[in-house]
Amino acid sequence: MRKKFASLVQIGDVLISTEIFEEAFVCDLIKCKGACCVEGDLGAPLEKQELAILVEEYENVKPYLNDKGKAAIEEQGRYVYDFAGEYSTPLVDGKECAYTIFSENGTAYCGIEKAFREGKTHFKKPVSCHLYPIRVTQTKNYEALNYDRWNICKPACSNGASLNVKIYEFLKEPLIRKYGEEFYEELCGLAEAYLGQKDL
Repeated sequence: MRKKFASLVQIGDVLISTEIFEEAFVCDLIKCKGACCVEGDLGAPLEKQELAILVEEYENVKPYLNDKGKAAIEEQGRYVYDFAGEYSTPLVDGKECAYTIFSENGTAYCGIEKAFREGKTHFKKPVSCHLYPIRVTQTKNYEALNYDRWNICKPACSNGASLNVKIYEFLKEPLIRKYGEEFYEELCGLAEAYLGQKDL
């Protein structure tokens, strides 16, 4: 009987859903217009070490934000403790992340990332945003990486399929940012083995 891979693989204390190897994904801002910065009930999840960074870097980022975003941050704080029991970015009137800015055609972008690209801050953006559509769940002993399916990302799925780019390939930079190059190399090896097994 042919051996099959489980739906999860493990690298150290990190569990990875094999959907990250299987599913195609490349953001298509022209079609989605950055809807992930606007849709949803909560802001971007934040890691504990990012809380101090947002406080320290806010004055560097502030000039890149719009008036509504700045007002929300001044009222709610650089971050909030949300109803899910986690830290996240504040929202503007329960809608977009307060750090979101918009282009003339209405496409949402990250104001933090714009400041980063112009050399005003060393913080690119919350790692949860950088890693999307991977969501990280912390358990007592492990971190779990799962594919977060969202209908607003259908254009990204179609784009990834046309380019033949899987989630783990598209997210090379943020995965290395969070876990390091050695982790990513091992992840690629697991992905190749998994996909090769499926093709048999």
